[in-house]
Amino acid sequence: MEHAVTSPFDFSVELAGGGTVDLRRFRGRPLLVVNTATRCGLAPQFEGLEQLHKEYGPRGLQVIGIPSNQFASQEPESDETMTETCRLDHGVTFPLARKADVNGPSTLPLMAFLKGRARGALGSRRIKWNFTKFLVSPDGARVKRYSPTTPPEKIRRDVERLLS
Repeated sequence: MEHAVTSPFDFSVELAGGGTVDLRRFRGRPLLVVNTATRCGLAPQFEGLEQLHKEYGPRGLQVIGIPSNQFASQEPESDETMTETCRLDHGVTFPLARKADVNGPSTLPLMAFLKGRARGALGSRRIKWNFTKFLVSPDGARVKRYSPTTPPEKIRRDVERLLS
């Protein structure tokens, strides 16, 4: 009998570069999950996300990108090309998942769980656009959602609070 899913740490994610990451290994640490797209006008946020990763990763923060092509086809690249673009153009070193749906019937289970825990503006369970961010508390009990236009720097205080 499978155990009930009660936390974002109960999921695993297939990585764009191959392999799978079991999120249980991050339990006890804050987790920042962001749906991304390399051709989005908000793509400069990759730099801010990488800055959070570099600054707070050694203290426990784990950043994971979930690329999606569901918004104006802004992530049309293969997983390999997308990963290389993120690395070369934005300096990304945090893990990127394989491209996935974040809305609709084929939604990545992790994203469906996060949307259910932290609804967007007007109570919507849908992700409105690329770079919607979910910050998960170290115990997995709390999930805070940030709009696509919230720059990563504005999440800094919440990350620090979770790390203290």
